[in-house]
Amino acid sequence: MIRVLIERLIADDMAETYERAARSTLHQAFQAPGFISGETFSDLDNPMRRFVLCKFRTARDWQVWAESEERRSMLNQINPTLAEPEKVTLLSH
Repeated sequence: MIRVLIERLIADDMAETYERAARSTLHQAFQAPGFISGETFSDLDNPMRRFVLCKFRTARDWQVWAESEERRSMLNQINPTLAEPEKVTLLSH
């Protein structure tokens, strides 16, 4: 099992739009083969910095989802709400 940490910095005045798009993306991920769970977090010192922590069965399962048309479509909605590109880190135990 792997964990995927996604870090995003939301642009000013885009929090509501981001929230809608991010919820939809996480909902889509629930359908992805190998997806186990996902959680979202906000930085206590900077509420515009958000984190998504997902568990996938394998790194390959994550790659398939990361490269899927569904995720690309959702990123087309999320990316305009961000102040900088998202950062993705794959983690293992």
